[in-house]
Amino acid sequence: MTTEIFLAHDNTERKKNSPEWTPEQPIEIADLLLAYLEQMEIEYVFGIPGGAIEPLFNAIARSSRRGGVRHILARHEAGAAFMADGYARETGKIGVCCSTSGPGITNLITGVACAYDNNIPMLVITGQPALPTFGKNPLQESACTGINTLGMLQHCTRYNSLVSHPAQFEHKLITALQLATRTPMGPAHLSIPVDVFRSPNPLPAPAYDLCSLLKPSALVDDDALQTLRHMLAEAENVVFLIGVCCGEAIGSILQFAEMSGAMVVTTPDGKGLVNPHHPLFRGVFGFGGHASAEAVLRDKSVDLIVAVGTGMGEWNSGGWSDSLLNARLVHIDESEEHLTRTPMARFHMRGRIQTIFTRLVQQLHEARQSGHIEPAQQRRSAHQEHGAHRKPDNMLAAPDKAESNATPILPQRLMYELGRLFPPTTRFLADTGDSTTWAIHYLQPNIDRRISERRHAGGTKRPPGRRKTEGGWLRVTMNFAPMGWAIGGAIGTAAANPKLPVVCITGDGSFLMNGQEISVAVAEKLSVIFVILNDQALGMVKHGQRLAKAEQIGCDLPPTDFAAMARAMGAEGHTIRSPEDLLKLDISAICARQGPTLLDVLIDRDEVPPMNVRMRVLAGGL
Repeated sequence: MTTEIFLAHDNTERKKNSPEWTPEQPIEIADLLLAYLEQMEIEYVFGIPGGAIEPLFNAIARSSRRGGVRHILARHEAGAAFMADGYARETGKIGVCCSTSGPGITNLITGVACAYDNNIPMLVITGQPALPTFGKNPLQESACTGINTLGMLQHCTRYNSLVSHPAQFEHKLITALQLATRTPMGPAHLSIPVDVFRSPNPLPAPAYDLCSLLKPSALVDDDALQTLRHMLAEAENVVFLIGVCCGEAIGSILQFAEMSGAMVVTTPDGKGLVNPHHPLFRGVFGFGGHASAEAVLRDKSVDLIVAVGTGMGEWNSGGWSDSLLNARLVHIDESEEHLTRTPMARFHMRGRIQTIFTRLVQQLHEARQSGHIEPAQQRRSAHQEHGAHRKPDNMLAAPDKAESNATPILPQRLMYELGRLFPPTTRFLADTGDSTTWAIHYLQPNIDRRISERRHAGGTKRPPGRRKTEGGWLRVTMNFAPMGWAIGGAIGTAAANPKLPVVCITGDGSFLMNGQEISVAVAEKLSVIFVILNDQALGMVKHGQRLAKAEQIGCDLPPTDFAAMARAMGAEGHTIRSPEDLLKLDISAICARQGPTLLDVLIDRDEVPPMNVRMRVLAGGL
């Protein structure tokens, strides 16, 4: 049976390379998969080849020759998943990664789990040995009769299935794509044996139109919307807490806040969705956040806190702080899973966030035209206009350190300069650890886009599988938070949008773990700037141990010349020992360079990041 499949595959290959080949003839399952990726306008598949997945790579090569999908070769499968994550965040499309069977799949798991816990839509394709060999101990078998990787991925995917027959493939693929892009979003996994990959599809072309199948739902409960509208109109003092899931709706949310006189704070992962110079912005609440945001939520005059698009995990709820999680809370989200975490809330509303706020803006506009504005809402707007809600002069914990000329350079000064030196269009990704903390608190890019946004109420047509239109200027990862995520994520971001500079802020520990992926940026000629916070330690571990008065163990790293490592892999490398070294760089040339640049920044080892939320939770003070 296996021999017959191989012979059929060889004959099909000869036909495809011959003049008489026509698209009406049967195509392989692997080619059908690529046809669907092309239909979704997916540009890249990130992964590493192997024997069990060879037919997929053959199909990618054929797609690439006709101007379709390209493959980007990662250096480790976890890096491939991180790249797919970064691609999804930048484009709003689904990210696609793949691996061969066995250890290829187990290497993927960390990146897949990260995407699952951060609601990133992803299609994960893995190979398997041929079906007749199952249970005979073939090389890298990872089905139920071997190392059961399907079982491993069950707990970190929205859909997870083995395709055991060609006739199953199309239905299972469509189901996987639907579940990956529906709320709660996340990875969907298909494990495909090599002989199934090579099998002919019963039809010569895709049978489904993904534009209609994957179109986001715009349904909203009208009764719930009217309840929400009444609560907003009656409240004297309203604060919006904006989470990362507000991407496509951020224009409408800010527009409504401006029209209604409400203040705005963000979660750590939502910071990148708001211009930090917006007059309504009061800072970040939660991990690495600002005292100004905490003060706003604790203000007794605030009678309504509207949390939108946030999962209320440890980092984005301030360690489950009672200043947020109380009876003043209204929680709006597309995910039922997120809403279950706020049982104390006064009101829950589930629905597509963009639709909810588009309607709120329309209704408020109509009320203004008719003169039917509630008294409380009139007072809020008047207070805002007369400066009662003036933005704090400085929300940073230590603003003087952001301008310090000390050597080694202070992390606060580094974040200040990164925001000032790089163009307003720069995408920043901050890695797990101190990098995230410093970026959340101190990174404030000089964004030149409009403070006040007005977006067309009807929205725009989106390609199939598109999740959101705004990824934000800063991307971080919450919850699962693997070290090195930003390294691969930055490469995926740059591949998705190569015209804009991408800055990856990472630590020396993360780079030693995943830094080999920089050679992918070299090979692809991507303008990624890797900024290494070099303190010769696992910084968050070290500072956490000191703050908790624990044993100092397992956190020190040897001195490493990361600039030399970068040059050895073909990138440009610079060592930064002082603010003067940083200011001497030609940032315009670095951003224009077709290839990556690494800045090995020797930072002050003793500066403690703003990580009090984490320490409070570790100490048991929930």
